[in-house]
Amino acid sequence: MLIDWFTVSAQAVNFLILVWLMRRYLYKPILAAIDAREKRVAAELADADAKKAEAQKERDEYQRKNEEFDQQRAALLSKATDEAKAERQGLMEEARKAADALSVKRQESLRSDARNLNQAIGRRTQQEVFAIARKALTDLASASLEERMGEVFTRRLRQMNGEAKSGLAEAIKTASDPALVRSAFDLPTEQRAAIQNALNETFSADIPLRFETTPDLVCGIELSTNGQKLSWSISDYLVSLEKSVGELLNTQAKSDGAPGIKTEPKPVLKGE
Repeated sequence: MLIDWFTVSAQAVNFLILVWLMRRYLYKPILAAIDAREKRVAAELADADAKKAEAQKERDEYQRKNEEFDQQRAALLSKATDEAKAERQGLMEEARKAADALSVKRQESLRSDARNLNQAIGRRTQQEVFAIARKALTDLASASLEERMGEVFTRRLRQMNGEAKSGLAEAIKTASDPALVRSAFDLPTEQRAAIQNALNETFSADIPLRFETTPDLVCGIELSTNGQKLSWSISDYLVSLEKSVGELLNTQAKSDGAPGIKTEPKPVLKGE
């Protein structure tokens, strides 16, 4: 079999030309289009990934904000609940304190009323007792008793010494009016003379006297001049006792937390 080398060569050349043409005008555009498509697809995939990542980021951010909002809501709710509990507790505490204060005030008022009642009873009893004592002593006084009191008063004049005597002597010396002798009953002439003699002998001077009757001097005699006084009477003992009882009641009232009791004895003339 003979080989036509010219035909073979022509066919080879044609094939090479066809390959070059196909490569030049077919494969390269197809490859370029494929590359472009791959690049476009890769870009679109990258853009999709970026958008997906952005969406995921936004989703995470939204979820984070929701969680923060839930936490804030829970914190606010807890705070409001705690404040409401504290407010309720405060109101209950204030109500309890107000109730306690009212109870204490009421108890104090009751104690004060009881103290006032006891004090009123004490004052009334005190006044009645001393009034009865004065009345009884006044009713029991007699001329013989007055005579005996005159003797006691005369003896006291003669026994004066020290500061009391010097004070009365100075008062008598500087007085412009006669010394006043007061008694519950009219003194007989003999008793007046005895008192005058005792006074003159005690102060070694002729002392003018003026006598006066004072029923308030329950069983007693009193000498007064220029602000100085010498007296002896059962009324003095009653007033002293009344003052002591009043001080005792005041001390008891203060120990109980109550104001002191102001005693109001019946008025008794005690001289200048």
